[in-house]
Amino acid sequence: MTTKEKSTQRHTTTAKSVPAQLATVTDLTSEEVQAITNGLNPLIADAFALYVKTKNFHWHLSGSHFRDYHLLFDKQAKDIFKSIDLMAERVRRIGGTTIRSIGQIAQMQTISDDNEDFVPAGTMVKRLMEDNTHMAQMLRAVVQIADKNHDRATASILEDLLDQAERRKWFLFEIVQGKDNAN
Repeated sequence: MTTKEKSTQRHTTTAKSVPAQLATVTDLTSEEVQAITNGLNPLIADAFALYVKTKNFHWHLSGSHFRDYHLLFDKQAKDIFKSIDLMAERVRRIGGTTIRSIGQIAQMQTISDDNEDFVPAGTMVKRLMEDNTHMAQMLRAVVQIADKNHDRATASILEDLLDQAERRKWFLFEIVQGKDNAN
């Protein structure tokens, strides 16, 4: 097959198992689309889980640093929520499908829920720091998948989200450095 034939073939490829009405045409192969989609959807599920956990902590915060942590958690939750749409729309732009329900999120998420009646502020900060560290690791892994599958646009979006996750992690890390800062 010539390069021109491969190029023509790539321009007409759509993802496998996608309803025809949602099969966005892309120059990526169906295998590339599937690999990227399979990487992004668990990230989206984890972003939803981390968003809810961060809002949970925002709502149920108590202690001497209430105002500062309340504002920080709210800002971080907003940033996480924005990331969900960026990733989900990227899946659709390349011809994949994404999360449709809370049930799918529950099946795919790797960030644990936090249903305790009371979590001390310091524990909240540590858990969010760990979860954002986990998100950063996952983002790095999916950047590699995107690069391997010829999708610089997805890699670029994820690199920006990686920077945001590292910023959240950094802020939370600095809070836990002080002996009494997390109470």
